[in-house]
Amino acid sequence: MNRLIDIFSFSEDFPLIFTQANFWIFFAVIYFIYALLYSKKSLRSAYLFAISLLFYYKTSGLFIGILLFSTVNDFFIGKAIYNSKSVIKQKLLITISVIINLGTLCYFKYAYFFTDSYNYLFETDYEVINYLAQWANTWGAIDYFTVDKIILPVGISFYTFQTISYSIDIYRKQITPLKSIIDFGFFVSFFPQLVAGPIVRAADFVPQIRKEINITKQEFGSASFMILKGLIKKMLFADYIAANFLDRVFDVPEMFSGFTNIMAMFGYSLQIYGDFSGYTDIAIGLALLMGYKLPVNFNSPYKAIHCGDFWKRWHISLSSWLKDYLYIPIGGNRHGSVFSYIFILVFTFLGVFAISDYMVALLAASAVGFLLIITLFSPKLASHFNTNVNIMITMLVGGLWHGAAWKFVIWGGLNGLGIVIYKYWRKVSPYENSKAWYTLVWKIALTFIFITFTRIYFRGNSLDHINRFYNQIMTNMDWQNSLIVLWEYRIVFIVMLIGYITHWLPYRTKDWLEQTFVKSNMIVKAMVVMIVAIICYQTYAADFQPFIYFQF
Repeated sequence: MNRLIDIFSFSEDFPLIFTQANFWIFFAVIYFIYALLYSKKSLRSAYLFAISLLFYYKTSGLFIGILLFSTVNDFFIGKAIYNSKSVIKQKLLITISVIINLGTLCYFKYAYFFTDSYNYLFETDYEVINYLAQWANTWGAIDYFTVDKIILPVGISFYTFQTISYSIDIYRKQITPLKSIIDFGFFVSFFPQLVAGPIVRAADFVPQIRKEINITKQEFGSASFMILKGLIKKMLFADYIAANFLDRVFDVPEMFSGFTNIMAMFGYSLQIYGDFSGYTDIAIGLALLMGYKLPVNFNSPYKAIHCGDFWKRWHISLSSWLKDYLYIPIGGNRHGSVFSYIFILVFTFLGVFAISDYMVALLAASAVGFLLIITLFSPKLASHFNTNVNIMITMLVGGLWHGAAWKFVIWGGLNGLGIVIYKYWRKVSPYENSKAWYTLVWKIALTFIFITFTRIYFRGNSLDHINRFYNQIMTNMDWQNSLIVLWEYRIVFIVMLIGYITHWLPYRTKDWLEQTFVKSNMIVKAMVVMIVAIICYQTYAADFQPFIYFQF
């Protein structure tokens, strides 16, 4: 009983994580109650909304107030947009929605980034003060919130994008607003995908809220398979290699050879895939157990044959969101916009200045501006320029979405360059249309290596840390001791090899494995569950590894 009380009460040190036994006890209790009332639609929504709020409270404490604020704000703005007959008023309302949502996100996520950038540019020493916490503390006798720092609420990037898309879709007349704030709250806060996605569109999820729930044997089996697959990805392929190899190397890269650093990068590509797609698999499985379908968020991304293909396979819900709500609105592959030109000029200047000096940044921005002027006299050049600018903006914003630091901007920019360069390379490539197996292997390998080595900007703690990592590769490969490294970490590398082999298995093999599990009897399913649980928890680290994307 005491353990149940601990599970259902807030503890900053023990949030509910999919890989912990406490979560599965929590889910077993709420699923038992859900099974008794799922046929009553209104009660079902209210129950899952309440459970989702409890789950988020367990994860983030009083930051649940931000989630509720975002929910109430967009529910009523969405209704106002739908009911308004004035186009001007609709535009004003959608502008208010976007400003409030992005303003809240920027306050909590980018306050330090903007302040540090300003201090660096103008040689000032302003410090961040949490004015919202300061104001909130005036309402009580106790200072509940810390005013000298701003803490990032878990999952704010995910549910903010979700609520923004709801209001925009109503404005575009793609959906009608929900009548019940309970239903809308359930859509925003549905706990399996609340803190790390996938980002769910209202058009996809809202029709499911009032549908009849009838979980078939096929769906139950598929849901169980997804959960088991997610646990294996997270606990075996992500956490094990992180705890036993990757964290040691990335903490002090200069203490290891360049060869070891390279192996760590390949390991990190597997870790982040296993971590994030593992979470998504579990989320999709949990939702399906309750009769709801979440969008696919990964499609074997390391089978991608070029950078653009990779971003159609990796974090699909974010990539498609950025395409529909950023890339297309600013012009897509058709034309540019004032926003496009201002954004790229400012980012060119700031980006170069962040890693160089004022004069170099000014020259870089001037060069971009000069190129922009030339496009006014050449429609063909303008078309190329506009498309590429819009691609770069989308990828830069995508990088900034992942983290409030210039290293994420650089990471997004490198991926954008990868997409742009391939656009032109494929026009002259002698093997672009080749169907030979070795051509496919070459394309996949080249793309995988590019994605892997840009990820140091994602994983590195700072630009200095990243430079130290690359310096080891450039100056201290230490090939003569590479076999010793492989032997000392042989179990880790075997796990990595198995992880990549399973990732690169043909789709038909993966489908066969899933269908074999789904069609097996309950005894076989129970045995598989026990085996997976034993394997996963044998590798479980004493200090649990939180999901990487919780920080976003």
